[in-house]
Amino acid sequence: MKMELCAATSISWANSITPSHHFPDRLSVWRVRRMRLFCVSSSNQKADEMIVSVTGATGFIGKRLVQRLHADDHRVRVLTRSSSKAQSIFPAKDYPRIEIAEEPEWRNCIQGSTAVVNLAGLPISTRWSPEIKKEIKESRIKVTSKVVDLINSTQDDLRPKVLVSATAVGYYGSSETQVFNEQSPSGSDYLAEVCREWEAAALRVNKDVRLARIRIGVVLGKEGGALAKMIPLFMMFAGGPLGSGKQWFSWIHVDDLVNLIYEALSNPSYEGVINGTAPNPVRLSEMCDHLGSVLGRPSWLPVPEVALKAVLGEGACVVLEGQKVVPTRAKELGFPFKYPYIKQALKSIMS
Repeated sequence: MKMELCAATSISWANSITPSHHFPDRLSVWRVRRMRLFCVSSSNQKADEMIVSVTGATGFIGKRLVQRLHADDHRVRVLTRSSSKAQSIFPAKDYPRIEIAEEPEWRNCIQGSTAVVNLAGLPISTRWSPEIKKEIKESRIKVTSKVVDLINSTQDDLRPKVLVSATAVGYYGSSETQVFNEQSPSGSDYLAEVCREWEAAALRVNKDVRLARIRIGVVLGKEGGALAKMIPLFMMFAGGPLGSGKQWFSWIHVDDLVNLIYEALSNPSYEGVINGTAPNPVRLSEMCDHLGSVLGRPSWLPVPEVALKAVLGEGACVVLEGQKVVPTRAKELGFPFKYPYIKQALKSIMS
């Protein structure tokens, strides 16, 4: 495979290997070779082929996105903190066009990429301690800031043209009566604060880079997210509404979210804030009724607030408080939702 001399460091290091410039050991030589491996030549790139660097690629959403990009013959550069975990998910024999890079190599991956997708962040569906709350925020802001800094420091001809950066509908705060779209103001709770700072980090990206901020709702899929935790409860005849059941549930099928991110990578109209939610949010009690029906299990046994708070502490607010979020911008853009209704989405997932 032809190597691209796209990083100034790899050019200078390669040119400096002379009899008077010796590497101290074999490890140094290996590091150089490894670093240069991630500068793949774009001279063999097809006209419609993308080279996409992805953070959070080993997560629930990221994994599906990488699989979709790979299936469509795009090149993917997985930006990870654990190459062993990434390699176990994306083995080379099954994913020959995927490159895996740990943090020291992120710069070389971002250089020459067509686009970057930023999905990294510690899951919020856990018991919140002061330490966990700090990590939830910092895991998002630090990675986003690092990615933005790397994009900004890349020379113009090698800089990615697009950054698709995840954020969340927690930006809006919670309400049982309000309807939120992309123009709605931010809330005043902890999650709203996290989302504001998360987005602020993304907004520092170079003005020549098209930025799409996807405010993601509750993502439905069998392999992860909230639904994966609810299914076992229903299968044990212990499923039902969480709390009052009156709270709004702004959801999206994982396939629709992946398609939305995919579209944002290539369509120049996808810019600014776009809500990553289905067009028909429901009350949580309705969602549980449909889930019980699809699974052939009752959904009459509610999980009381006190039980959730005992398990999740302050983190219970994620499910006890909701918001009705509509994807106004996605509909304006003509995005074709494959699963606009909760019942068909659940049937698809469970079939």
